[in-house]
Amino acid sequence: NLKTMAIDRKSAIDAFLSRPKDIEPKTKQKISEFFAENVFTKEKLQAYLTKSSFIEFEEVLSENKKINRELADEIAMALKSWAIEKGTTHYTHWFQPLTGATAEKHDSFFVPEVEGGKGIEKFDGGALSQQEPDASSFPNGGLRATFEARGYTAWDPSSPAFIMEIGGGKTLCIPTVFIAYTGEALDYKTPLLKSCTALDKAATDVVKYFDRYAKKTTATLGWEQEYFVIDKAMYYARPDLVANGRTVIGRGPAKGQQLDDHYFGSIPERVYHFMIDLETEAHKLGIPVRTRHNEVAPSQFEFAPMFEEVNIAVDHNQLFMDLLDRVSRRHDLIVLTHEKPFAGVNGSGKHNNWSMSTDSGKNLLSPGHTPRTNLQFLTFFVNIIKAVHDHDDLLRASIGSESNEYRLGANEAPPAIISVFIGSYLTKVLKAIENRATDSIDEIDEQELKLDINKMIPDVLLDNTDRNRTSPFAFTGNKFEFRAVGSSANCADPMTVLNTIVANQLKEFKVNVDKHIDAGDKKDTAILKELRSCIESSKKILFEGDNYSGDWEKEAKKRGLTNEKSTPKALDAYVSKESKKLFVDNEIFTERELEARHEIRLENYTMKVGIESLILEELVLNTIIPAAIRYQTEIFNNIAAGKASGFKNDALALPINIAEQISKHTTALRDGIVELREAREKAENAKSSRAESVAMCDKVKGLFPEIRTHVDELELLIDDKVWPLPKYREILFAR
Repeated sequence: NLKTMAIDRKSAIDAFLSRPKDIEPKTKQKISEFFAENVFTKEKLQAYLTKSSFIEFEEVLSENKKINRELADEIAMALKSWAIEKGTTHYTHWFQPLTGATAEKHDSFFVPEVEGGKGIEKFDGGALSQQEPDASSFPNGGLRATFEARGYTAWDPSSPAFIMEIGGGKTLCIPTVFIAYTGEALDYKTPLLKSCTALDKAATDVVKYFDRYAKKTTATLGWEQEYFVIDKAMYYARPDLVANGRTVIGRGPAKGQQLDDHYFGSIPERVYHFMIDLETEAHKLGIPVRTRHNEVAPSQFEFAPMFEEVNIAVDHNQLFMDLLDRVSRRHDLIVLTHEKPFAGVNGSGKHNNWSMSTDSGKNLLSPGHTPRTNLQFLTFFVNIIKAVHDHDDLLRASIGSESNEYRLGANEAPPAIISVFIGSYLTKVLKAIENRATDSIDEIDEQELKLDINKMIPDVLLDNTDRNRTSPFAFTGNKFEFRAVGSSANCADPMTVLNTIVANQLKEFKVNVDKHIDAGDKKDTAILKELRSCIESSKKILFEGDNYSGDWEKEAKKRGLTNEKSTPKALDAYVSKESKKLFVDNEIFTERELEARHEIRLENYTMKVGIESLILEELVLNTIIPAAIRYQTEIFNNIAAGKASGFKNDALALPINIAEQISKHTTALRDGIVELREAREKAENAKSSRAESVAMCDKVKGLFPEIRTHVDELELLIDDKVWPLPKYREILFAR
């Protein structure tokens, strides 16, 4: 409704105040009655396929085989029948290009006949397996030239197809990978799937030390999605929010989050109705969202689902972010997933809770009830710590973006330093193993697992340690929580890195353990000997204190840990000699693909800073300075009227002082914009994309805070009735 797309502060407030207040939740059914109703689950596939074909499909998934054309045709027929029965008219290959958003090209099932004026619905194994979008029109880092447009989407059978309902239409969406004509990956899913395969092989080989019947290990992910919800009119009255997803100017409200009264508070009724609507849509698509609550900042909220296999979880998170935007607009709301949309209040993250499970259902990061299962837990626990230690720079790069740069190191987010929190008791366990003194570990409390075990293998406590919300990578009982991931990010990037570095470490671990066994050590002794070596070489990554403190920065520097605050420089880790070897050896990326992704990430950073600088320039010159001059003119008229009435200068000192302050700030703004423009033009003429992005970071983005300071001072000086943009107090508290 164009009437709600306010262009100024007054009309935005008027639009908000005129909102209907009687929105009813969309459904009152039990979730179990409609969960995954729009998903082509295995159970639905089984109902359409012959028994032999379904068994063949199950083998394809469990053994990573290719699907032959006959089976693809049969599955395509089943999909078409189910989708058309549900009222679907079109299908699309749903993929995740390196734009950060999802992409789709819709084709109709209907194919008209040449004669007779009629037609038929067609969909075969070829249409299911492959489509051909334009590869050169998506970010490709030089892998494709404009005249080399061909690219392919290819079906991912491990992620179920689903039906997307938009308005009155329904489209069958088939999750796919996206590759260039020459075979290079152009998406997030392809390397993620490769990393899952690498982790499965490496982890299962190590699991067999403890369970010789194990056949498969799966990485699991539970994401927590934080976001802001604001009124749609407020959004459209702020050009910076529309362009960037964040406010480039704006003075903090007198009351923000100081009282912590929003956290876990009562959900505002209008937002509650939106949440119910959103959950309904998510559950129909099989997204197992289970938790919703108010977050710390005003107008900030969170959703969290159940754990799923990492590839499915990533697909569901991307789908959920799409739903956040579309469903919120039905309620005249806008969801902001930018990591730091408002200065001075908490930003938003997407905490990635990661673990590994075997085909028998065993969580490899859960302490066990026997000596053998506890040794298994310690094996994977220590190897993950070692992997993070050896590749902290790569993990830092994986969460690097222009938007997350505003959040990292702020008052609610971990810093750019990657460290691992494991809790006091597990710290003691590792120290005891390192010092060959496991029999000296004291009984701590009733939560200790009472085990009659070999003195070589320490007892392990189950979730007896407090959480550390300041840690970027924390053990939280039966999983590691990668808290540094940004709210707008695709989880695939950090999960690909994490899967790969852990797979690589487990491969090295097994080689070394086997060497000890070949030298005559018993298996448990060999495992503990190698665990001891891993602990000794990686303990500097462990930190139990306050990651926000300045003392930690100094300590981290002494330890030699990575602390690169600049995203463009942090991204260099992707193309280091060590990283190239890591990814190539584990068959995740080729060197060419790594170089391309590095280029894409740099270009993305440069473009986003460029857009922010342009919208800041536009707001200052077109909105803020004109408003300041109008108000200053009003003051000048009052001063002139006062003098005409016989008032002396002393009596007019206050308005004169205010006018002088306005002049000082507007002059500084003009000069600041000139400097900003010159810095941007100079950066754009840099000799390489890396040099350009570094200049955008250091020289262009570095000018934003000073310009903002002058605007925010003017916001305090200028009459509230004259100020043209919705203020923080209105955006964050208009509910």
